[in-house]
Amino acid sequence: MAEDVKTLEDLKEAIEGRTAAVAPRKAEPQPQAALPEPKIDAQGRAYATGRRKNAIARVWIKPGAGRITVNGRDVQVYFARPVLRMIINQPFDTAQRSSQYDVFCTVTGGGLSGQAGAVRLGISRALTYFEPNLRGVLKKGGFLTRDSRAVERKKYGRAKARRSFQFSKR
Repeated sequence: MAEDVKTLEDLKEAIEGRTAAVAPRKAEPQPQAALPEPKIDAQGRAYATGRRKNAIARVWIKPGAGRITVNGRDVQVYFARPVLRMIINQPFDTAQRSSQYDVFCTVTGGGLSGQAGAVRLGISRALTYFEPNLRGVLKKGGFLTRDSRAVERKKYGRAKARRSFQFSKR
Protein backbone atom coordinates (compact mmCIF):
# COMPACT_ATOMS: atom_id res chain seq x y z
CA MET A 1 0.00 0.00 0.00
CA ALA A 2 1.82 3.02 -1.29
CA GLU A 3 -0.78 5.55 -0.12
CA ASP A 4 -1.62 6.27 3.50
CA VAL A 5 -5.20 5.65 4.53
CA LYS A 6 -6.08 7.73 7.60
CA THR A 7 -9.83 8.31 7.33
CA LEU A 8 -12.80 6.23 6.31
CA GLU A 9 -13.25 8.31 3.15
CA ASP A 10 -9.65 7.60 2.14
CA LEU A 11 -10.28 3.89 2.73
CA LYS A 12 -13.47 4.01 0.66
CA GLU A 13 -11.70 5.80 -2.20
CA ALA A 14 -8.81 3.37 -2.10
CA ILE A 15 -11.15 0.36 -2.27
CA GLU A 16 -13.27 1.85 -5.07
CA GLY A 17 -10.20 2.83 -7.03
CA ARG A 18 -8.72 -0.62 -6.67
CA THR A 19 -11.88 -2.49 -7.68
CA ALA A 20 -12.29 -0.31 -10.75
CA ALA A 21 -8.67 -0.92 -11.75
CA VAL A 22 -8.89 -4.66 -11.28
CA ALA A 23 -10.70 -6.29 -14.18
CA PRO A 24 -12.34 -9.66 -13.62
CA ARG A 25 -9.93 -12.43 -14.58
CA LYS A 26 -10.78 -15.60 -16.43
CA ALA A 27 -10.70 -18.69 -14.29
CA GLU A 28 -7.41 -20.35 -15.16
CA PRO A 29 -7.35 -24.11 -14.96
CA GLN A 30 -5.33 -25.31 -12.01
CA PRO A 31 -2.14 -27.04 -13.08
CA GLN A 32 -2.25 -30.76 -12.43
CA ALA A 33 0.07 -31.99 -9.74
CA ALA A 34 3.03 -33.68 -11.35
CA LEU A 35 3.13 -37.41 -10.78
CA PRO A 36 6.15 -38.64 -8.86
CA GLU A 37 8.87 -40.33 -10.87
CA PRO A 38 8.95 -44.14 -10.88
CA LYS A 39 11.20 -45.67 -8.22
CA ILE A 40 13.07 -48.34 -10.14
CA ASP A 41 16.41 -49.87 -9.13
CA ALA A 42 19.39 -50.70 -11.35
CA GLN A 43 17.93 -54.12 -12.29
CA GLY A 44 14.67 -52.53 -13.51
CA ARG A 45 12.65 -53.62 -10.48
CA ALA A 46 10.37 -51.77 -8.06
CA TYR A 47 10.60 -52.76 -4.37
CA ALA A 48 7.98 -52.44 -1.63
CA THR A 49 7.21 -53.86 1.79
CA GLY A 50 3.81 -55.20 2.81
CA ARG A 51 2.58 -56.06 6.30
CA ARG A 52 -0.49 -57.86 7.61
CA LYS A 53 -1.03 -59.27 11.13
CA ASN A 54 2.45 -60.58 12.02
CA ALA A 55 3.52 -61.24 8.42
CA ILE A 56 6.06 -59.11 6.56
CA ALA A 57 6.54 -59.40 2.79
CA ARG A 58 9.40 -57.96 0.75
CA VAL A 59 8.19 -57.65 -2.85
CA TRP A 60 10.06 -56.92 -6.09
CA ILE A 61 8.21 -56.52 -9.39
CA LYS A 62 9.58 -56.15 -12.91
CA PRO A 63 8.05 -56.41 -16.38
CA GLY A 64 7.63 -60.02 -17.41
CA ALA A 65 5.26 -62.86 -18.19
CA GLY A 66 3.29 -62.82 -14.93
CA ARG A 67 5.25 -65.35 -12.85
CA ILE A 68 4.86 -65.00 -9.08
CA THR A 69 7.54 -66.56 -6.87
CA VAL A 70 7.10 -66.67 -3.09
CA ASN A 71 10.08 -67.75 -0.95
CA GLY A 72 11.66 -69.44 -3.97
CA ARG A 73 8.53 -71.47 -4.77
CA ASP A 74 5.79 -70.99 -7.33
CA VAL A 75 2.66 -69.25 -6.02
CA GLN A 76 0.50 -72.36 -6.74
CA VAL A 77 2.74 -74.41 -4.47
CA TYR A 78 3.18 -71.89 -1.65
CA PHE A 79 -0.44 -70.63 -1.56
CA ALA A 80 -2.35 -73.80 -2.38
CA ARG A 81 -5.79 -72.34 -1.56
CA PRO A 82 -7.37 -70.51 -4.51
CA VAL A 83 -8.72 -67.77 -2.21
CA LEU A 84 -5.20 -66.79 -1.18
CA ARG A 85 -4.05 -66.67 -4.81
CA MET A 86 -7.08 -64.53 -5.65
CA ILE A 87 -6.11 -62.09 -2.85
CA ILE A 88 -2.60 -61.80 -4.28
CA ASN A 89 -3.83 -61.17 -7.84
CA GLN A 90 -6.42 -58.51 -6.89
CA PRO A 91 -4.13 -55.48 -7.47
CA PHE A 92 -3.18 -56.73 -10.95
CA ASP A 93 -6.82 -57.37 -11.88
CA THR A 94 -7.94 -53.96 -10.61
CA ALA A 95 -5.15 -52.15 -12.46
CA GLN A 96 -5.72 -54.32 -15.55
CA ARG A 97 -2.09 -55.44 -15.55
CA SER A 98 -2.61 -59.20 -15.33
CA SER A 99 0.41 -61.23 -16.51
CA GLN A 100 2.47 -58.12 -17.29
CA TYR A 101 4.77 -58.22 -14.28
CA ASP A 102 6.93 -60.87 -12.66
CA VAL A 103 6.79 -60.86 -8.86
CA PHE A 104 9.51 -62.13 -6.56
CA CYS A 105 8.80 -61.93 -2.84
CA THR A 106 10.02 -63.24 0.49
CA VAL A 107 7.51 -63.56 3.33
CA THR A 108 8.12 -64.21 7.02
CA GLY A 109 5.92 -64.47 10.09
CA GLY A 110 2.24 -65.08 10.61
CA GLY A 111 0.07 -67.63 8.87
CA LEU A 112 -0.81 -68.10 5.23
CA SER A 113 -3.76 -65.67 5.33
CA GLY A 114 -1.67 -62.88 6.83
CA GLN A 115 1.15 -63.61 4.42
CA ALA A 116 -1.21 -63.36 1.44
CA GLY A 117 -2.46 -59.99 2.70
CA ALA A 118 1.11 -58.79 3.18
CA VAL A 119 2.06 -59.83 -0.36
CA ARG A 120 -1.02 -58.04 -1.73
CA LEU A 121 -0.07 -54.79 0.00
CA GLY A 122 3.54 -55.14 -1.18
CA ILE A 123 2.44 -55.74 -4.78
CA SER A 124 0.12 -52.73 -4.66
CA ARG A 125 2.83 -50.44 -3.32
CA ALA A 126 5.38 -51.74 -5.82
CA LEU A 127 2.93 -51.14 -8.67
CA THR A 128 2.52 -47.52 -7.60
CA TYR A 129 6.29 -47.15 -7.50
CA PHE A 130 6.61 -48.66 -10.99
CA GLU A 131 3.62 -46.81 -12.49
CA PRO A 132 2.63 -43.80 -10.34
CA ASN A 133 -0.52 -43.18 -12.41
CA LEU A 134 -2.04 -46.42 -11.00
CA ARG A 135 -2.16 -44.95 -7.48
CA GLY A 136 -5.71 -43.61 -7.82
CA VAL A 137 -7.13 -46.91 -9.05
CA LEU A 138 -5.40 -48.94 -6.34
CA LYS A 139 -6.26 -46.43 -3.61
CA LYS A 140 -9.93 -46.51 -4.60
CA GLY A 141 -9.87 -50.30 -4.38
CA GLY A 142 -8.41 -50.11 -0.86
CA PHE A 143 -5.20 -51.94 -1.75
CA LEU A 144 -2.82 -49.27 -0.43
CA THR A 145 -4.23 -49.25 3.10
CA ARG A 146 -2.48 -51.43 5.65
CA ASP A 147 -5.00 -53.62 7.48
CA SER A 148 -3.99 -52.96 11.08
CA ARG A 149 -6.23 -55.60 12.64
CA ALA A 150 -4.30 -58.08 14.75
CA VAL A 151 -5.10 -60.72 17.35
CA GLU A 152 -5.92 -59.29 20.76
CA ARG A 153 -3.57 -60.43 23.49
CA LYS A 154 -4.60 -62.95 26.14
CA LYS A 155 -5.56 -61.47 29.53
CA TYR A 156 -4.77 -63.00 32.91
CA GLY A 157 -7.70 -64.70 34.64
CA ARG A 158 -9.27 -65.47 31.26
CA ALA A 159 -9.17 -68.47 28.94
CA LYS A 160 -8.45 -66.26 25.92
CA ALA A 161 -8.56 -62.51 25.29
CA ARG A 162 -12.16 -62.17 26.51
CA ARG A 163 -13.45 -65.70 27.07
CA SER A 164 -13.92 -66.64 30.73
CA PHE A 165 -13.20 -70.03 32.20
CA GLN A 166 -16.28 -72.26 32.54
CA PHE A 167 -18.28 -71.36 35.63
CA SER A 168 -18.86 -74.12 38.16
CA LYS A 169 -21.48 -73.87 40.90
CA ARG A 170 -19.90 -76.65 42.97
